[in-house]
Amino acid sequence: MNTLLEIEGLEVEFGRQSPTAAVRGASFSVAAGETHCLVGESGCGKSVTALSVMNLLARGARRRASKLAFKGQDLLGLSDSAMSRLRGNEMAMIFQEPMTSLNPAYTVGSQMTEVLRRHKHVSQRIATDRAADLLARVGITAPSLRLGQFPHQLSGGLRQRVMIAMALMCEPQLLIADEPTTALDVTVQAQILRLLASLQRDLGLGLLLITHDLGIVARIATRVSVMYAGEVVESSATAELFANPKHPYTQGLLRCVPVPGKIQRDQPLGSIPGTVPRIGPGFEGCAFRDRCGYADETCAHTVPRHAAGPAHDFLCRLPA
Repeated sequence: MNTLLEIEGLEVEFGRQSPTAAVRGASFSVAAGETHCLVGESGCGKSVTALSVMNLLARGARRRASKLAFKGQDLLGLSDSAMSRLRGNEMAMIFQEPMTSLNPAYTVGSQMTEVLRRHKHVSQRIATDRAADLLARVGITAPSLRLGQFPHQLSGGLRQRVMIAMALMCEPQLLIADEPTTALDVTVQAQILRLLASLQRDLGLGLLLITHDLGIVARIATRVSVMYAGEVVESSATAELFANPKHPYTQGLLRCVPVPGKIQRDQPLGSIPGTVPRIGPGFEGCAFRDRCGYADETCAHTVPRHAAGPAHDFLCRLPA
């Protein structure tokens, strides 16, 4: 498979006086035509990883990596102007909250056509036709009418569909979706997920989907990387991860998923005790050790990475 995105040893820190390590040595890749899900609880570094790829980190953040490449091109060495030409063109991102991502002062049409006109230098007519076509493709009726409306005139589900259509304006090869169904009702969530899966198949996109919902992962992911406290603690093909989870955190996440017919009425749902620790630079050992039933004194030191099978690895002292 043709690899689009390669990440090796990504590290991101925030703050100067008392820095926080938001991402610590994360490594994974996304291939063309693949849906790779990045999974973990809130605050584990998923969104920061995506923003690092797009070079959209907040001012003052520091990122470094052994390798951060798109189609073999080093992203760390790109100038701001070169990255701007790439972002929104060959690689695009769907943000978590469409209402704050769309400019309330401009119509949907003006925001969508600006993307294509800037990167492809086409006429306004061609850009408008492309925008209307994509709105129809993502399931929005009366697309010509919607192009003249402002974001506040659309529902949450429609705004998310607009964001997806906008991300596809320049036919990107890599699409990053940061929890695209957050704050949407269940029926709209299902529609958005079906839409993303359909577009990914039809267009051959490489899709990096960020989520904390394992139900979503089971439905559409090709591969899964599980993050905890800034680290990728386990990575595997989806079926293998669900059938044979190795890291105690992954096992804990799967135990928290309610299973119809197995969860008895009035019985508590599964949970992982404790909270995610604050990680500073130089932290050693397993970040999950204070919440893990298998932990011992060796977990406070260097933790090995094991291969549990073809393309399945995990970070833990426990043997494969």
